[in-house]
Amino acid sequence: MGPVLVLYYSRFGAVAEMARQVARGVEAAGAEARLRCVPPVSLTSEASIPNVPDSGPPYASEHDLRECAALALGSPTRFGNMAAPLKHFLDGTGALWLSGTLTGRPAAVFTSSGSPHGGQETTLLSMMLPLLHHGMLVLGLPYSEAELYDTAGGGTPYGASHVAGRDSDRPLDDSESRLCRVLGERLARTALALADRS
Repeated sequence: MGPVLVLYYSRFGAVAEMARQVARGVEAAGAEARLRCVPPVSLTSEASIPNVPDSGPPYASEHDLRECAALALGSPTRFGNMAAPLKHFLDGTGALWLSGTLTGRPAAVFTSSGSPHGGQETTLLSMMLPLLHHGMLVLGLPYSEAELYDTAGGGTPYGASHVAGRDSDRPLDDSESRLCRVLGERLARTALALADRS
């Protein structure tokens, strides 16, 4: 089985930490996690960025998507939607859509916002739309996870979430971290089960 791709954009580090927790869950389920990020989008059309980020995981490529057995997609919340850099990357996956490469592979989403009412659920739903168009099998978090009832921070049935606070400096709490790991485990176990059937 190929790796579980944990693909994200992070501006202030919260989504990056969520991605690491999702990857821990993937590995706890016995699968390989591959962390990848996407570069920022410049408002200046002539601006360019280096091919390798200054720190953190490498930038994602179409090859990473072709190889993956499952996909976890993460973004900060931007006005109730995914951030532009992630949308820009997904907009470039038309060839994969035409070939049906991702059809039947499991996927999940996660996000972070500044406040509990910052549009987490609409962001998660917006991230699901291109995955559904790719024919992926979208997973959420079941209410059998007690943290969905108990968390004072993030946590939704649509995917893992985090409340970063007004200054984007609130770290993930234990419930938010655990829900990220549960999401990664659920995604990996689904990918493993599908691999066993083929």
